Formats: sequence, structure tokens, C-alpha cells
Amino acid sequence: MYIITKEVYFCYGHRLMNHPGKCRNLHGHSVKASISIKQNNLNDQGMVCDFSDVKDCVDGFINKVLDHNFLLHKDDPIIPALVANNEQFLAIDEHPTAEVLSKMIYQHVKQQGFNVDQVVLWETASANACYRED
Repeated sequence: MYIITKEVYFCYGHRLMNHPGKCRNLHGHSVKASISIKQNNLNDQGMVCDFSDVKDCVDGFINKVLDHNFLLHKDDPIIPALVANNEQFLAIDEHPTAEVLSKMIYQHVKQQGFNVDQVVLWETASANACYRED
């Protein structure tokens, strides 16, 4: 099995409702996402795929959906205030954790036809979450 990994970087804000610690407050992250693609065989150029193809796929999604966006659970009570002030945000069905964001990226890349092994999202320099389908 061959595996390649492309790293991308972006920023987002969020909060985790009902979290017992500081994460319940509005805050932001500058993150690194590592997207790993796997193949049993190399293509005719001796590659799993071109790194730039992975980057283009991921960058398109991240730039449209996640980068410099405010991510909230769909039931967050702050949403009406954001709407009233014409603020940008994304309300999602799950709490916007690193685990959920890694799954969102994974699913997008998979839907674009890549054979995704895993997506790891580094929320800080010492903490990451990984999503993979075994």
C-alpha cells in the first residue's frame, strides 16, 4: 500500500456549547490538516496521485466552507444575534470539534473520488484528531 500526505493550513472560530472548560467560550484556531491518500498501485507516472490535485480539492472546500468562518452547533443560542448582525457563520448538526472537522474534510475528499486513508486535524501544536474509515 502506498500513501501520500498533503498538509493544508487554515483558520476558524468556534465554541463548544455546554463544554465544562474554556472551549465553551468563543475562540479561534490556526490549524493544520493532513490528508492522506492511499493506493495499492502507482499510476503511470509512478505516483499515488499528484499532490497538487489533493491540494486543489481540499483548498476549494476549505476556502468555501471552513477558512475564516465561525462554526457553531445548529442549536447554539448565539445564532440569532449573528443573523441580526449579518455575520458569517456555519451551523452544523454536530458540535464543531476537531474530530467533526476532520470527518467533514475526509468526506469531501472522498466524494471527489480520492481514496482517502485518513484526515488528521491539528487543533494545536500538541493536539490532533483523526478520522478514517476502517
